[in-house]
Amino acid sequence: MTTDDLGRRYLRDTRHRRERLVGGRMDWSRQPAWSKTYAGAPRVALPRPRDDASGLFVALARRRSVREYAARPLALDELSTLLWAAAGVTARRAGLGLRTAPSAGALYPIEHYVAAHDVEGLEQGLYHYDVLGRALESLAAGDLRRRLAGAALDQRVVAEAAVVFIWTAVLERSRWKYGDRSLRYVLLDAGHIAENVALAATALGLGSCQIAAFFDEEAADLLGVDPDEEPVVYMSAVGRPRP
Repeated sequence: MTTDDLGRRYLRDTRHRRERLVGGRMDWSRQPAWSKTYAGAPRVALPRPRDDASGLFVALARRRSVREYAARPLALDELSTLLWAAAGVTARRAGLGLRTAPSAGALYPIEHYVAAHDVEGLEQGLYHYDVLGRALESLAAGDLRRRLAGAALDQRVVAEAAVVFIWTAVLERSRWKYGDRSLRYVLLDAGHIAENVALAATALGLGSCQIAAFFDEEAADLLGVDPDEEPVVYMSAVGRPRP
């Protein structure tokens, strides 16, 4: 087995398809505990968290997965803010554009796509985010709600959101350095980014729902990417919470 095979094989073998969903039935009698404690270990009670003037801790406390949205658009500057939270360049060192979310080796294998369903001043369609140029590149115009929701296991939240962030991973970007271990780092990178978007959405008074359940090949086909080389790894739906 070559270095490249382990990650690719895992991603292939765990793809959802309409004829086969990966996973098993839940046996509620064997459900693991929600958390872990060490009985008998000395314990230190912690003080209350400090008050936070920046609002970060407020966003952390208020963040919840929101699956119902009002039929109201996002402003273009709100989308811009969310994209900055996901991948904004905050410093330049040695020719690298360091970003808001950490990445193993500063390699940034995650690519950012946006399905714009309802954004003021932005045509409906599919866009790619040019991180360094801070611009959206239009890839396909039109209403993608039904097709994207279908690719996301027919989840209604994907159709009702104002925007859906779709993240892919350019595997070779990390694999050339980290080999077999690279897939661990790639998936962690996606998690960092999605959490940044979730907190930014909360801070803006928006709601978000993170989505990992989708038909992998259908999602890749919608973006026009190769699921072996640039698989879809994560999505986030964002909109205004329904009152």
